[in-house]
Amino acid sequence: MKLLGSGTSPFVRRIRLLLGDTPCEFASMDIYGADRDQLRRHNPALKIPMLIDGDNGIYDSRVIARYLADKMALAPLSWAQENQLTLIDAVNDSGVTLALSKRSGIDIAADVLFYNLQHERIRLSLDALSEQAAAGAFDDWHYPAMCVYALVDWMELRDLFDFSAHQPLLEVRQRHRQQPMVAETDPRNAG
Repeated sequence: MKLLGSGTSPFVRRIRLLLGDTPCEFASMDIYGADRDQLRRHNPALKIPMLIDGDNGIYDSRVIARYLADKMALAPLSWAQENQLTLIDAVNDSGVTLALSKRSGIDIAADVLFYNLQHERIRLSLDALSEQAAAGAFDDWHYPAMCVYALVDWMELRDLFDFSAHQPLLEVRQRHRQQPMVAETDPRNAG
């Protein structure tokens, strides 16, 4: 298996955490520069991560996780966990929109409907995830906890959200700092 993606992407990191010590080559790409053509050749959706397993090309982190769960005989996610992933993905998607906008020189704090909607989605979704974290939903190291870990760590790194009112999410990150592949996938160390 080969995983294509960026070492700074929270979507890529969650798959690397799920893989743990499963043999898989990781190809870190500059998806906005030198490796853009390679991404175009492998994934018409232009999304990362992408998993190549023999003749199978899997395009999206959510689908990759399902594929790996089946391949690795992991327990299926509950409907509550699927809903958690929907919230996590919503925050990640809005966060990527904000990060790319900042990188493009756009004021994401401006009182503009599009950015107001992104901030609202992030706040409401993180409120719900924080409540679930306080209730113990992410105490075990399973795929939704990996996704929360990658999300919170990335949002703080990119300075996209102040988590001071969401201590349960920070506690999830603190609780799982020593899990396999967490240090190896830290986006602060990506080239």
